[in-house]
Amino acid sequence: MFRVVRNMPFTETELVDAVIARLRDRLPDSWSITVRREARRDGRRVDAKLEIQAGRAEPATLLGEVKLAATPKQLPDVIQQLRSYGPADGYLVIAPYLSVQAREKLRDERMSYADATGNVRIAIDRPALLVELQGAEKNPWLEDRPIKSLRGPAAAAVVRALCDFRPPYGIRELAERAGLALASTSRIVSFLDAEALVARRPGGGLESVDWPRLLRRWTQDYRFTVSNRTRLVLEPRGVLALLDKMRGDPRYAVTGSLAASIIAPVAPAALGALYVPDLGIAQRELQLRDAPTGANAMLVEPFSRVAFERTWERDGVRYAALSQVTADLLTGPGRTPSEGEALIEWMKANEGVWRS
Repeated sequence: MFRVVRNMPFTETELVDAVIARLRDRLPDSWSITVRREARRDGRRVDAKLEIQAGRAEPATLLGEVKLAATPKQLPDVIQQLRSYGPADGYLVIAPYLSVQAREKLRDERMSYADATGNVRIAIDRPALLVELQGAEKNPWLEDRPIKSLRGPAAAAVVRALCDFRPPYGIRELAERAGLALASTSRIVSFLDAEALVARRPGGGLESVDWPRLLRRWTQDYRFTVSNRTRLVLEPRGVLALLDKMRGDPRYAVTGSLAASIIAPVAPAALGALYVPDLGIAQRELQLRDAPTGANAMLVEPFSRVAFERTWERDGVRYAALSQVTADLLTGPGRTPSEGEALIEWMKANEGVWRS
């Protein structure tokens, strides 16, 4: 079952898991379905590779792309991306919500789809299968009223874009950089304007952003270990060995004290925090042990993909953007808030280095 809560974000993993559960409920007992996340196809990574098998017959392959926002305008790029992975028995678009227009376009393009409200259409020829279910006709997460907080992935995307890109620019350009609809971006900017965190030009665009105050305001609603899914683990050979394991792998991004120690060290990092696409897969691939006590690393599955946006690299290791690292430190345990403040001071003095 999907848990539908107004303005509650879904992670990509939760969306895929919910779709698989819904399909399994509707397949005959003799059929099976398996899924591989972040599967490789022709040297590229596919969000989800589904194999549906009827008895002992050859399984059918569905290649799935997960989009946390999938408007009709965005769908041509999504469809092109799916087809670029090569031949398959079917292609599947997964999203929190797909409008009537989006679903019609996907049907016209012979694409299967599934959203978190229960709108599902899976159609493949071999084995012959058609699953069609009706969900919500309106987006339950569409906020029509002025926003009252900076919770959720949309706010995270706007806050990060405002910090990472130096104004002046218009709301439309900000929306494109944040990957959001213009209306959503405008509502969030209006909220920030009311709190005097941004300064607007007469035409409505952005003139300046008080990014240190903006980051601190964001952390009133965003909490590193609460907003994201986390797992404490142990790398027996130490944190530096963990960095060696992830070297050259762009799927992971270091955050927290370990990232700050590269830029503005306060003290040696005792816990290495690492953004990963999937907790279970990352733990297996990095060969880390469960460690409810005595952990030296934390795997973090972010509530929003913005955590992986505008990362940077040092010695083959990928690090989260400094704006993200700062927010994570400011809301982290122990001494990490003081590390976040030290990083802010470095960022003030070196704005031209990290801010576009």
